[in-house]
Amino acid sequence: MKLLLERIDRLEKRVAELESAGKPAPAVAAAATPSAPSMPGMPGMPAEGDSSGPSFHLAGFSDVNFVASDQKGTHSGFNEGQFVLHMSSALTQKVSFFGELSFTARTDAGTGTPPATGFNVEVERSIIRYDYNDAFKLSFGRYHTPINYWNTAFHHGSWLQTTASRPEMVAFGGSFIPVHFIGALVEGNRHAGGLNLTYNFGLGNGRGDVVSRGGDAGDVNNNRAWLVNAFVKPDKIFGFQLGGSLYRDSVTPSGVPGAREWIESFHIVREKEKPEFIAEFANVRHTPTNGGVVSNSQAWYAQVAYRIAPKFKPYYRYEYIHVPLSDLLLKKVPGLIGSTAGIRYDLSTFSALKFEYRSVKRPGLPRANVGFMQTSFTF
Repeated sequence: MKLLLERIDRLEKRVAELESAGKPAPAVAAAATPSAPSMPGMPGMPAEGDSSGPSFHLAGFSDVNFVASDQKGTHSGFNEGQFVLHMSSALTQKVSFFGELSFTARTDAGTGTPPATGFNVEVERSIIRYDYNDAFKLSFGRYHTPINYWNTAFHHGSWLQTTASRPEMVAFGGSFIPVHFIGALVEGNRHAGGLNLTYNFGLGNGRGDVVSRGGDAGDVNNNRAWLVNAFVKPDKIFGFQLGGSLYRDSVTPSGVPGAREWIESFHIVREKEKPEFIAEFANVRHTPTNGGVVSNSQAWYAQVAYRIAPKFKPYYRYEYIHVPLSDLLLKKVPGLIGSTAGIRYDLSTFSALKFEYRSVKRPGLPRANVGFMQTSFTF
């Protein structure tokens, strides 16, 4: 998608140059977009009523890392990153399926009875979608919760993102926001006078017994979570995106008093490379159902990157997390003041090297300094 957007940008500039010179513009082939399954006549897509079978495609991502830290109790060395498979299948011109599987190395491999396997296998996303038109799409399944930018722009497979690491507020396996959502989603986009409005309405299972996980096997308290997400991408500011989200749930985790949960988040993004800019803020509000102190936990980050040459892209990110002692649901989320600096070197169109330094300060602990070297790729 990144390469397609860059190609579209170049073609638009070329068309503008030809039009200004009074020459006829060449025909430009339409590029496939995330809503492409709704477009008729796409190559390899079965027609309505075609019994020849689905059109299946498979792609993969992986990474290998070297990590060194001065934090006590940590070990330096190489580690296998996630091995990720993306599966897509066009069932008809309007019905499509997308799935994502991840394989993550376990630190307790070979221990226990029976011995733990070497990798955890996780169904990260499993979505079947009906595309009526660009303005209305209906889907069911397991999603990356669309309540902020990073969680839906950069999925599993670190090659997709500029940096080696994700911001901690959206870390996979983290608890600050519900990373996964199981349910139904209505989405679409409208031109809206050149603003290009995209919306999402979701209804499904909220957090599970463990707040870092969704209710995959069913809702734990018979109370549906819902969300609203919307953003605009104006024609006049190409690559700019501005949006916000609301998320509502009733959370009843094991061993912790239940609470009503409100999450508000906002983001502002420039999806270009000279410069690239991403900033997000989220407030998680918990109101105990049996009375008690209302808590507000905040997190935000700002990241900037700039491609200084075809292969080199330096970047910097500052992030902050604050969880008050009164927030019992997020008590395991450590506070954070951190800086991340690094450079990405694109070995080829489909592989990259990243060198990254992180400086992290947590409440009551000495500052930790961490160095990463990562090779990430898609295949």
